Amino acid sequence: MFLGSGIVTLALFVVVVIVIAKAIRVVPQQHALVIERWGRFHAVLAPGLNFVVPFVDRVAYKHDLREIPFDVPSQICITKDNTQLQVDGILYFQVTDPKLASYGSSNFMVAITQLAQTTLRSVIGRMELDRTFEERDHINGLVVAALDQAAPNWGVKVLRYEIKDLTPPKEILHAMQAQITAEREKRAVIATSEGRQQEQINLAAGARAAAIAQSEGVKQAEINTAQGQAAAILSIAEANATAIRQVAAAIVSPGGVNAVNLKVAEQYVAAFANLAKTNNTLIVPSNLSDLAGLVATATTVFKAQEK
Repeated sequence: MFLGSGIVTLALFVVVVIVIAKAIRVVPQQHALVIERWGRFHAVLAPGLNFVVPFVDRVAYKHDLREIPFDVPSQICITKDNTQLQVDGILYFQVTDPKLASYGSSNFMVAITQLAQTTLRSVIGRMELDRTFEERDHINGLVVAALDQAAPNWGVKVLRYEIKDLTPPKEILHAMQAQITAEREKRAVIATSEGRQQEQINLAAGARAAAIAQSEGVKQAEINTAQGQAAAILSIAEANATAIRQVAAAIVSPGGVNAVNLKVAEQYVAAFANLAKTNNTLIVPSNLSDLAGLVATATTVFKAQEK
């Protein structure tokens, strides 16, 4: 009898422990538990210690409220210029309403993925191939905007979408590589020609500057020569003028006229002497009285100058 009562007590203890365990629910931080009672939604358990009715309430759904990155499967998109483009990306979302996330869609992950793929195909279909590489941020923004319109009904907030890879066919890749190579060669040729053009301009400018400098030097040399000649002529003229003034002063002085007569006579005789030295013929004045006449004429000129 005592053995039977002990077994009953132990059984009751086990039942109580099981009931207490079923009644206590500990929810981790940034998580949520959706509770159903008799098959209907009852409550969302917040993080911390919570109590439920054992065998009546059950945990129907568990949700992670943190930001979740999700890989969107790769797909083939057709661009506006009919080029196939393989695109894959990554989606960042967060559950904001555990109730809607549980009952708004049978599988909100699949719904978000399918909507992201269809939106991406639509956006890329309106662009040419080259623009898809240049406007990734624009494409990402359009995908997020489309998801934001539908995701609230699923209790989800789409934070951002990022394209990981844009892979065109191999033929397009080869063509793009050839185009890039041609563009680089074109820029190299242009740079070389511009360098040669600048070199020719520099050489021409140098030659022009040298010619100008040389002509300026010649001009300055001619100016200096002319100024020197003018200074020499002026000096000679001033010296002649000074000599003439001195001769005139000497003539008007006492005995000046006699000195002039003597000088004229000497030069007259010296002139005939020089003529005689040029040949074997002796030249004698036809009239020796001409010497006295010449002297008299010179004397008359000087006297006239004195008056």
